[in-house]
Amino acid sequence: MKQSILFLCILILMSCKDAKKEVQDKTQQTEIEQKTTSPITGKKKPLSPHSSTMAMIGDAHIHIDYSSPGVRDRIIFGGLVGYSKVWQAGAHNATWIETNKELTIAGEVLPAGKYGFFTIPSKEDWTVMINKNWEQHGKDEYDEKDDVIRFKVTPKISENIQEHLAYKVTKTSENSGTISMTWEKVHIEFPFTVN
Repeated sequence: MKQSILFLCILILMSCKDAKKEVQDKTQQTEIEQKTTSPITGKKKPLSPHSSTMAMIGDAHIHIDYSSPGVRDRIIFGGLVGYSKVWQAGAHNATWIETNKELTIAGEVLPAGKYGFFTIPSKEDWTVMINKNWEQHGKDEYDEKDDVIRFKVTPKISENIQEHLAYKVTKTSENSGTISMTWEKVHIEFPFTVN
């Protein structure tokens, strides 16, 4: 009889622990969903939302289109994005840049058109590639022979974290500007002129 009561008590205790764990798991899942769900629409927010930036520099309309991943407590460069490997400079599909006028970047001419924007990050200099193949998933079809322009930039490292990847086209004079990319603690930037 005592053994039966003891066994019954153990079963009840184990059931209570399982129920408590299930409630904790559901609470944590709800908190995650609340953080990634829009309060207005009730739909889940994408973790890497689609974004774009554009500017008019002289007669040139420059447009950059990309998906903007978040840091989310991860090591980005040298971790999620490996050093010395081609990166599509965004999430999902390759980042692309479009210009309706010819530009000069790093002493090279970029004809008017739409291009894939890729990088090879490293601890020192980054390689930036502007590539004919703009319409591809990630870097799956990247081929160096399709590069129109390829050049090096030195990243600036910040103490502050930029949570989501962001591009910016900035006017510096009537016919020139800069293109920059910032994510995590890294900022790269390069100048261009409109021909």
